[in-house]
Amino acid sequence: MNFYTPVEKIFGIGPIYQKKLKKLGVRTISDLFFHFPHRYEDFSNIIKISKIKLNENCCVKGKILEIKNSQTWKKGIDLTEAIIQDETGAIKIIWFNKPYLTKYIEQGNQVFLTGKTAIGKDGLYLSNPAIEKIGNTSNGLWSLSHSGRIVPIYQETERLSSRWIRFIIRPLLIKLKNKIPETLPEEIRKKYNFLDISQAFWQIHFPDNFKLAEQAKKRFSFEELFYISLFVLRERIKLNQKSAFPIHTNLETIQEFVKGLQFKLTDDQKKSAWQILKDMEKPRPMNRLLEGEVGSGKTVVAGIAALNAVKANYQAAFMSPTEILAKQHFQTVSRMLENFNINIGFLTGKEDKFISKKLKRQTIEISRKKLLEKIKKGEIDILIGTHALIQDTVKFKNLALVILDEQHRFGVEQRAKLVSKKIDEKIKIPHLLSMTATPIPRTLSLTIYGDLDLSLISQLPKGRKKIITKLVIPKERDQTYEFIRKEVKKGRQVFVICPRIEARETDTEISPDKKIKSLSWADVKTVKEEYEKLSKKIFPELKIGMLHGKLATKEKERIMKKFKDQKIDILVSTSVVEVGVDVPNASVIIIEGAERFGLAQLYQFHGRVGRSKYQSFCFLFTDSKTKKTLQRLRALISSEKGMDLAKKDLEIRGPGELFGTRQSGIPDLTMDALKDVSLVEKTRDEAKKILEKDHRLKNFPQIRGKLEKFQTKAHFE
Repeated sequence: MNFYTPVEKIFGIGPIYQKKLKKLGVRTISDLFFHFPHRYEDFSNIIKISKIKLNENCCVKGKILEIKNSQTWKKGIDLTEAIIQDETGAIKIIWFNKPYLTKYIEQGNQVFLTGKTAIGKDGLYLSNPAIEKIGNTSNGLWSLSHSGRIVPIYQETERLSSRWIRFIIRPLLIKLKNKIPETLPEEIRKKYNFLDISQAFWQIHFPDNFKLAEQAKKRFSFEELFYISLFVLRERIKLNQKSAFPIHTNLETIQEFVKGLQFKLTDDQKKSAWQILKDMEKPRPMNRLLEGEVGSGKTVVAGIAALNAVKANYQAAFMSPTEILAKQHFQTVSRMLENFNINIGFLTGKEDKFISKKLKRQTIEISRKKLLEKIKKGEIDILIGTHALIQDTVKFKNLALVILDEQHRFGVEQRAKLVSKKIDEKIKIPHLLSMTATPIPRTLSLTIYGDLDLSLISQLPKGRKKIITKLVIPKERDQTYEFIRKEVKKGRQVFVICPRIEARETDTEISPDKKIKSLSWADVKTVKEEYEKLSKKIFPELKIGMLHGKLATKEKERIMKKFKDQKIDILVSTSVVEVGVDVPNASVIIIEGAERFGLAQLYQFHGRVGRSKYQSFCFLFTDSKTKKTLQRLRALISSEKGMDLAKKDLEIRGPGELFGTRQSGIPDLTMDALKDVSLVEKTRDEAKKILEKDHRLKNFPQIRGKLEKFQTKAHFE
C-alpha cells in the first residue's frame, strides 16, 4: 500500500463506499488525505460530571457503570441507557435506536462521551452523545479520533459521515507516516518554516491544537498555489519555444475597416487591438486574454485580428461554447467583414454552411464533406463554430489565429490539434486570442491565468446607461409584473430566466456550506411552468415565447429570430442565453431563483440587457432568506463594474464561483488562499526560481511527478 493506492484496495471500503467517495472526488489514498476538514469541533476541554449544565455541548471522560437496551412502551423505540461516572459524580445517558452499542460498550469500559445535555424526570442526562472507547497507544497516550480532542468535520455526502471518514483516515495516516512523498523542496520548507508533509497531513486532520492546524493549512495552501504557478509558468516557457506565423499589420486594411463601422471605437478597443496586432507580428505564438465588460465591444477587436490574418493569406478560427453564440458570431462577423471579399464558414455538430465571396455574400448550405474540403484547401478564410472545430476531421491549410469566447484555458496541444494530429517542433502553433466578460482579480491573473497576457476593455460604448438591478422578494412580485407590463407597452422586450426546463423531484447540489446534499426542486421555477403561468395568468394579452436546450437547433433559431424581430414580447428561457445573445430592444431581465446561479452567471445574464440607449432593468427574484445568499445577490446590485463584483465575490466566497471550482479540481483551501495577494506573489516567485534553475525539472523528480499528477487533477486545459 502506498500514497497513490486506489480506495477500492483499502480494507473496509466496499463498492457502496467507493461510489460515495467518488462523488466527493476521492479515488486514491492521496485524494482521501487531501479531503481536508472544512471545520473543527473542539472537544479537547473535558468537563467534570459535577460541572455539567443544562443544554450544554460537552465532553466527559469516565467509566461505564451499567448499560442496557429497552423499548418505549407506546412507540416501540429502541432505547439504550447507561450510566457514566468520574471522580466527581455520575450522569445518565440515553441513545435512541442504537441497540448495537451494547455489543461495543461493556460495563467497566473507560469512554469519552460528547453531546448535549437535556433534562428528564430523573434530572440531567446526556442525549444521543458520540461515544469512543479509550485505548492505549504504545506511547501511553489515548488514541482518540472522535472525542477528547479537536475533532475534524468533513464535507459529507449521504451515508458518508465525518465519523466514518475519521475512522478510515486515521489508521492510514499512521500506516503511511514515513511513506508519503515530500513535494516541497527542503529550502522552501525551511525558508517559510513549513511542517513536513507527514506532519502537515496529521495536523490538518487530527490537530494537537488550532495553531498547528493553521500551520498545516498554510503549508498546503502554499503548495497548491506553488504548483498552479509552476504549471502556468511552464506553459509559458513551452509556448515561447514554439513557432508561429509572424503576421504583418496591414494598417491600410485596418483603417478601412474602422472607417466603415457605424460607431467610433473606444480608446480601450484601439489599445487592445494594437496590442493584439503587435503580438501577431512575433514569430512565437500569441497567448492573450481580452477581458471586457459585457457589451464593451470585444467581438469588433477580434474581427480586426481575424481580418488582419486573412489579408496576410492565413486562416482564422472562431470558437464559441454554444450553438446560439456561434450563430450570433457568424452573423456579426459576416456583417462586419462584408466589404472585404472573405469566405466565412460555419461549423457545429448539427449545421454546416458558408458565405461565398463569389456569390455576392450569399449564405450557402453545404455538406460537411464539402465544407471540410474547402477548409483543408484554404478556401474558407474564417471558420466559426463550436467545439466541432477541434474534431480530428477538421484540417486547415494555414491556420494562424484561433479566437475563443469564454474558454481561455486552451493549451498548446489543443491548438496543435487544429493543424495536425501530432505535435513537433516544426508545426506552426496558431496565435491565440481568448475573450471573456468574466472579470479576473489580480490573484487569479498571477496564478491560474499567469501564462496569458491581458488586454482590458473597461469602457462601454457612448450612450449606454447603467443597468438598474433590484432584489425582488415574493410580496413584490405583482408590483414588478405591473412594471414589466408598462415596459412592454413602451415597445420594450423582456427575458425571464429559470434554473430548470421542467420539474424533477430531487437533485444533488453542493450547498454553500460545501456539503453535497439531496435537495428538493419542487419549489424551483421551471421554464415550462413559468411559460404557462405568464402566458395564461399574468400576461395573457402579451406574446410569450419559450427557449431551452432540449429544443432542436432550427427551433431555437426560429424562436430567437422571432424575439429579435420583436414578434415575442417576453422570452422565458434557461441559461442558454447566458452569453452572447444580443437583442438591443430587450430592456428587462427577470432571473427566477437567482440564488441557484453563481455570481458569474448572474453577471452574464445581467449583460443580456443594457445593450442600447434604453434604460434597462435586472430583477433578481428570490425566496431565500439566507444571510450569505442575500449578501451575494446584493454584491451584484452594488457593483458598478465586473471587476468590483469579482473583488466582492472573492471576499464572500472565493474565486471558485467565478471560475468553476468543482470543474477545476482545485481544493477549497486553495480557493481561500487565492484571496491573499502576498501569498500568491511568494508562490509565483518560488516557482520562477525553480524553473530558472531547471525548467525541465530534471533535478526535481518529486516536483515533476507531483506536477504531472496535479495537471491531470486540475483541468486547466
